[in-house]
Amino acid sequence: MKRNRLTYLAFVITVILLGLATRQNGIRLPHIISEYGGDTLWGTMVYAGLAFLFTRKSCIRISLMALLFSYAIELSQLYHAPWIDAIRNTTLGGLILGFGFKWSDIVCYSIGIGLGVLCDQLLRRAQDFAFNRNEE
Repeated sequence: MKRNRLTYLAFVITVILLGLATRQNGIRLPHIISEYGGDTLWGTMVYAGLAFLFTRKSCIRISLMALLFSYAIELSQLYHAPWIDAIRNTTLGGLILGFGFKWSDIVCYSIGIGLGVLCDQLLRRAQDFAFNRNEE
C-alpha cells in the first residue's frame, strides 16, 4: 500500500524537531541522549525523508538507501577541502554534512534507521487499519 505523504511529512518534521531539541543547551537530557540522540534521529530523518519521497518502495529498499546515504555522508567527513569545509561551517551545512568522521555516528545512523523502519511499520499498520475500517 502506498504511504500517505502528508503523514510522512509530519513524521519528518517531528523527527527534525526532536533532533534539534537534543542539541539545545538549555534542555537537560540524560548524557547518552544528548550525546547520541541527534545522530540517531538524523538516521531516522533520512529514512523518513526517503519514505516520503518513495511512497511505494519497500521498507527494506528504503532502509538500504538510507544506510548508503548516511554512510556516504559520514565517510565524506574524511575529506577536507576549503570548499566543503566552508559549507560545513554554515548551520545547515554542519547539520547535514557534519564535521568529523566518527564510528559512533555509523552506529547511531544504523539504530536511527532501524527506528525509522519500526515507525514506518507502525504508521503503515495504522493506515491499513483506517483504510480497512472505512471499507466496512
